[in-house]
Amino acid sequence: MSEVYAVRRTRLRECCNAGGSAAALVSRPANVRYLAGAAPEGAVLLLGRTEDLLVCAGPPDDRSPQSRPDESLRVHVVPGIGGDATLAAAGLAVGQGVDSLAVEEHHLTVTRHRAIRDVAPRLRLTGVGCAVEQLRVVKDEEEISCLRIGAEIADQALGELLESILVGRTERHLALELERRLVDHGADGPAFPTSVATGPNAGRPGHRPTDRRVEEGDFLSVCLGATYRGYRCEIGRTFVIGTAPADWQIELYDLVFSAQRAGRESLAPGAACRDVDRAARHVLDSAGYAEALPKLTGHGVGLEIDEDPQLTPAAMGKLDACVPVTVEPGVHLPGRGGVRIDDTLVVRPEADGGPELLTITTKELLAL
Repeated sequence: MSEVYAVRRTRLRECCNAGGSAAALVSRPANVRYLAGAAPEGAVLLLGRTEDLLVCAGPPDDRSPQSRPDESLRVHVVPGIGGDATLAAAGLAVGQGVDSLAVEEHHLTVTRHRAIRDVAPRLRLTGVGCAVEQLRVVKDEEEISCLRIGAEIADQALGELLESILVGRTERHLALELERRLVDHGADGPAFPTSVATGPNAGRPGHRPTDRRVEEGDFLSVCLGATYRGYRCEIGRTFVIGTAPADWQIELYDLVFSAQRAGRESLAPGAACRDVDRAARHVLDSAGYAEALPKLTGHGVGLEIDEDPQLTPAAMGKLDACVPVTVEPGVHLPGRGGVRIDDTLVVRPEADGGPELLTITTKELLAL
């Protein structure tokens, strides 16, 4: 993997050089991890003129392979207790003869920016923009493999929960149970706070579990994700509890399923992001649910659960191959509940079989 990280750093250095900076200071944790293999708390990465350095406030914890930085990258530990890695990195850049340093202005606070100027007043600070985030959009096969394993773990945790008794249990209890199962099956942890929504809460995006108990006839919407070696995936499913679904539940579920399928089938290299959103949104809009739709149909995933690209009506840009995204349309009807169906897929060309579905739990409307 050392070669992979070195190539990534080289690509970022080329972006900085094109902007007139010989060095860069990367401070956003996910970006540090992407370029260095690990991101100890408070660490920053200096792409220097003569040497790249992972600057840490304390010695990195190397007990886990996932927390060990790229072995070809020298680690500089700031002397003393409570040292400031960002300011130390600025000083090291000056020591390498750097006169212009590109920083992640979207991550640094104004206070940190001023502190760097105080430490290195002759250092000209420029912006690196979101160059690292743009590099992260297209994944290599090693990254996709981590996402694939995370999806398998999430599928397994959800499948086991569905085999248990659900009536009478609270949303909060079920969410905690799912997160425990994720870890039991090898996940680093949940990719985001698990959402379990029942009855009138079902289908609500971002619902935080409550003490409401599962009742017969409820819609049950579950959205969870696993983190594996830092990479985060997402899956969401909706079920009916206990009895055969009511007619309105079948009708709404079939509609959301059709919208989700339209979005999935639109994923292809070169497809406009807004067109993927439009394909799913059109199905629901045509059925009269325009006011009940979420702001986006999906988003990229990786070292963070919400990355570029964004699949929204106003999204710019087109999809590339090897870009993992979610497709997650849903409808929430206040006071009644709703349906949400969410998959993680990898954009692949038609010659390679089209979109690769990572989350494979059935999308059949099950009565549990």
